[in-house]
Amino acid sequence: MSQRVVLSQTESVCPICLKKITADRVKRGEAVFMEKTCAEHGFFEVEVWGGHLSYEDWDRIKEPSTPVNPATSVEHGCPFDCGLCPAHRQHSCCVLLEITERCNLGCPICFASSGDAADDPPIGSLLDTMRDLLTRGGPLNIQLSGGEPSVRDDVPRIIQEGKKMGHPFFQLNTNGIRLAEEEGYAQSLSDAGLDCVFLQFDGVTDEVYRQIRGRDLFDIKKKAIEACQKAGIGVVLVPTLCHGVNIGEIGQILRFAAEHIPTVTGVHFQPMTFAGRYPKGAPVNRFTLSHLLYEIEKQTGGEMKMTDFSPAEAENAYCSFSGSFLVDRDNTFRAKAAGKKSSCGCGSPLPKAADRASQARAYVAKAWKGTARTRPLKSVSASDTASLDDFLDTLNNRQLAISAMTFMDAWNLDLDRLRDCYIHIADGHRLIPFCAYNLSAQNGKTLYRHK
Repeated sequence: MSQRVVLSQTESVCPICLKKITADRVKRGEAVFMEKTCAEHGFFEVEVWGGHLSYEDWDRIKEPSTPVNPATSVEHGCPFDCGLCPAHRQHSCCVLLEITERCNLGCPICFASSGDAADDPPIGSLLDTMRDLLTRGGPLNIQLSGGEPSVRDDVPRIIQEGKKMGHPFFQLNTNGIRLAEEEGYAQSLSDAGLDCVFLQFDGVTDEVYRQIRGRDLFDIKKKAIEACQKAGIGVVLVPTLCHGVNIGEIGQILRFAAEHIPTVTGVHFQPMTFAGRYPKGAPVNRFTLSHLLYEIEKQTGGEMKMTDFSPAEAENAYCSFSGSFLVDRDNTFRAKAAGKKSSCGCGSPLPKAADRASQARAYVAKAWKGTARTRPLKSVSASDTASLDDFLDTLNNRQLAISAMTFMDAWNLDLDRLRDCYIHIADGHRLIPFCAYNLSAQNGKTLYRHK
């Protein structure tokens, strides 16, 4: 049995009652677990780092940054005062604006527990929220989300009005069904100013979609990408990674992305979160960021190496990673900055910590936007860079941003990570960290969603 070493202590919540409790980060072999005990409901443990890379070496010092114009005060302590409160340690990078709770799918796995019942928020209140964001660190990158946001017919207007206010970057978080099935819908979004489609994309076989989404969807995904290509909208593929379902398709997803650049600008992996609607029974052993890095290297035959990636420095190191790659004509990968770790752009030394969130916003907008990357590709070898034009063509049109974010649930919630969060959900005049907003107890009780 591996030696048990307590690395550090943090705070978490009980998965049964959501009461705040202390938690230990414990190393066993190369893996790291969170251990915690609720006086009423007992002991809980969950894997938070799977080895392959050193947990300690992955961390780095991050200077905190107080949110601009907090909407709430510190009363009960994290995670009960979100708004953001003055004790939060990072500004917003991306703000999710949930424009509906409705959905045209009934996925067995859904952190938002989307359905049919709720009325959509009126467009006036959505515009009020976007205006308020200008006073809370804005202009900001906006992700229209839900539910399935495309079930609303006024999405183009929401984008247009938001751009008029000065918010520079809009992305649509979507399953792609309407993009695939409605002629002209993608073009209407492009005309309104949509920069990026965040496309739910769990694999390259229908068996994966049947298990995660409840129906065959692979052809729908391909048609949605074709529609975005015609409309000049960048697409980021967003796989939800479920152990025993699609882990073996990570490499194939990356190859698929390479085959569809420059329309596909990136892949953003999200290991499954046990919140909202999911098959009951959260496991102790999880598919963590370190497992994902290992699988990327293994499934690309070492073309992407674990050391080609680094944590984004505007948020907690254990929340995400990113790397940038050039794709050769045979769809093989090369790290864009050979010998250097690449990140989301927020890792450079900066005079103020607040600038890290701003730099992260700029990087995301540049890396994921598609309209600037639609020049026709030339038929040249990727290794033929004698011509400056050919070299720039490869550099501009054959880049792929690979990233991942592991969200937290009631089992692995780490309040040190939560306080560093820069992905926030707009709730009226409040900005609530993503993992706090979607946090749900084993019985479905929540702190913020549906309240």
